[in-house]
Amino acid sequence: MHVIDTLDGYGKGAWITVMVLSFILFWPVGLGVLAFLIWSGRMGNFGGEAWRKDMQREAKSWGCGAKRWAKAQSHFRPTGNAAFDAYREETLKKLEDEAEEFRQFLTRLREARDKAEFDQFMAERRSGSAPTATS
Repeated sequence: MHVIDTLDGYGKGAWITVMVLSFILFWPVGLGVLAFLIWSGRMGNFGGEAWRKDMQREAKSWGCGAKRWAKAQSHFRPTGNAAFDAYREETLKKLEDEAEEFRQFLTRLREARDKAEFDQFMAERRSGSAPTATS
């Protein structure tokens, strides 16, 4: 586009000016310009395949960090009240066990749904009828 090429010719300052003016005039357009600048890679090391890979790697490490943090937070410092500390530890252990059982249940549920869909597909394929769209 002619406008984009012209602004690219002027450099980042022109893009920043357009973005600021668009925020002042009508903020949704400013958000659109900002998103365009980030995802097109015009404002530095944002956008592009390398940036996306970095963000995916960061997201994975956040997931691991969140699990470590949650596990570390499950062992609070003692309050000085032995009965309460024992109750808290017991309750937290029960909650962790229930959460793990629930994750296992969801896994079994997904596997059963996948198997049912696959069995339906194979039955339709054997009968020669066209498969129907299911969600």
